[in-house]
Amino acid sequence: MSSRRITRSAAIENLALTNGKSPPLHPATIKPPSKTPKSSKRVAPKPSEGTTEQFLHGPHKLPPIDRPSTPPAKRARLSHPPPETPTPSLIGLITSGPKLNNKDEAPPSRPAEPHITNAPLQTPGGSHLTAYTGRGASASPSKSGIPRPTTTTRSLLQEACAHLLQVEPRLQPVIAKHHCRIFAPEGLAEVVDPFRALASSIMGQQVSGAAAASIKKKFIELFPLEGVPEAEQGRAFPTPAQVAACELGFLRQAGLSGRKAEYIKGLAEKFASGELTAKMLVEGSYEEVLEKLIAVRGLGRWSVEMFACFGLKRMDVFSTGDLGVQRGMAALVGKDVKKLKAKGGKWKYMSEAEMLAQSEKFAPYRSLFMWYMWRIEDVNVDAIQDN
Repeated sequence: MSSRRITRSAAIENLALTNGKSPPLHPATIKPPSKTPKSSKRVAPKPSEGTTEQFLHGPHKLPPIDRPSTPPAKRARLSHPPPETPTPSLIGLITSGPKLNNKDEAPPSRPAEPHITNAPLQTPGGSHLTAYTGRGASASPSKSGIPRPTTTTRSLLQEACAHLLQVEPRLQPVIAKHHCRIFAPEGLAEVVDPFRALASSIMGQQVSGAAAASIKKKFIELFPLEGVPEAEQGRAFPTPAQVAACELGFLRQAGLSGRKAEYIKGLAEKFASGELTAKMLVEGSYEEVLEKLIAVRGLGRWSVEMFACFGLKRMDVFSTGDLGVQRGMAALVGKDVKKLKAKGGKWKYMSEAEMLAQSEKFAPYRSLFMWYMWRIEDVNVDAIQDN
């Protein structure tokens, strides 16, 4: 067996211990294997405060892990490392709209329902639209197409946390430690511009959070507002009509690739033509919203799920394709999350069928459940909270 194969085997084993975040191997970076006896054992590092092991089992040292070499046939199947968990910094871009000015003043309470859009959406004309705008809370669902409200924005998070704890009491420490501002009254009061949120998610694809924020800033600066102070310019995102009227070369000045410029211009054209509207995003079923947005070039299923969850504030969104959610759920049900498996060419901690079966009992609050699965596995979600 060549030294290169041994090194690749060791790298794959280390990849399972680092949640798939190690960079792929390059021949120039391969180092000769150390002359360690075959009978030696690798000792797993002591978990840090707040890790999955401590949350589920209490603080303790893990026993030494004996890892045999990977058979050549299996090593060939695992030649490509798993993708990184989609970063929550992208979600930070989705939710980064204007904040409430008076943090000391309690936001007004509105009717709410877990299965609908609970965020107020901004229309291209500047008005705000909510699920029960212009209709009574007791309006017939058969006429409005929207279910009657079951709670209010002031109580939604409290009721959701109570449901999660009733289903799984072991979530109590993580829920007590981490306040989910997104679904709290102040988060539900923040107005979301759907075009801004979706365009921002395209900007953030396959780049770091810092790079995405820089591109977004430059993009906004391409559309200066007359009579608005320079300090206030960054808050005004261009309208779909403004972007749709631009040439691709002009949009690329913000640092966008040619493909992303095409995607954002195409998204703007759909909003400008009325094919996509705030009204549809508010009144449409989750399936309708998912179908219409995934049909837009540049918006994949995960991006749309994150927008529906953290942009529209729909409470029963669940993403089986997120590795962080997979890992958190695997830990919650007692699986060894140090073992990352490749099934059908995709990296999995749990199968989609297992995830759906396990998550069903947390409905209709699976968006919040998903957020806490990130917290269990120490995924940094500060970007969601701070933007």
